[in-house]
Amino acid sequence: MQAFEVKQGSSPVIIGLPHTGTNVPDDIWARLNDNGRILADTDWHIHKLYDGLLENATTVRATFHRYCIDANRDPEGVSLYPGQNTTSLIPTTDFDDLAIWKEGEEPNSDDIQDRLSRFHKPYHDAFAAEIERVKNIHGIAIVYDCHSIRSHIPFLFEGTLPDFNIGTDMGKTCAAEIEAIAVDVTGKASGYSSILNGRFKGGWTTRYYGQPQNRVHAIQMELAQKTHLTSESLPFAYDEAKAERLRVHLKTLLQRIEDVAAKL
Repeated sequence: MQAFEVKQGSSPVIIGLPHTGTNVPDDIWARLNDNGRILADTDWHIHKLYDGLLENATTVRATFHRYCIDANRDPEGVSLYPGQNTTSLIPTTDFDDLAIWKEGEEPNSDDIQDRLSRFHKPYHDAFAAEIERVKNIHGIAIVYDCHSIRSHIPFLFEGTLPDFNIGTDMGKTCAAEIEAIAVDVTGKASGYSSILNGRFKGGWTTRYYGQPQNRVHAIQMELAQKTHLTSESLPFAYDEAKAERLRVHLKTLLQRIEDVAAKL
């Protein structure tokens, strides 16, 4: 199983898709319990939502499911949000804190090393290679990391999540101009709510690759799934009408980010 899919483009923008994959190899699938096999914590249909929005953008997509190993977590297992509930490098529970592995089949340290080698490292090797390629073309690379999550998850956050959740690790991962564009576009999107560096401040991908001093910028967009799904529960169906309304704003955002690259 190939751990990633790459579509090379000529734009300075690289679109990351770490959590849309649903492939689970047989040896791992056999260890998941019935709850785990629902794969509920997938970023459902996000690759479809963003498809074609920015012509010539490079995309790097993980094909494996985050229950195999989370491509957006520090490979050393360091928490992105110390003191807050979150899931680990290889999740032991789902976002509702319910077990996803059969009793006695929970991942161990050997599993972590195996899955880093099989999934996490190949994905990020491909990601790093595309950043280098794009930077060699333009002198700059901008990583736009795509995510989605249910809008109500009491284990992870209180209340209702805003529709657009922009993460830049408090402005550390990208130029102020890029952050300002994201705030402007999402703030003007009628009928939607937005926040900058709220509950989600950017995952490991954004924080690791976002090095503005080296002309690599990164920003994360976490979308509430109610913005593009029929419902945030099984079967997690894509809502074409909702998605088309949302895609208008996402396209504007990506185009403006691409345009600003030449000025940075």
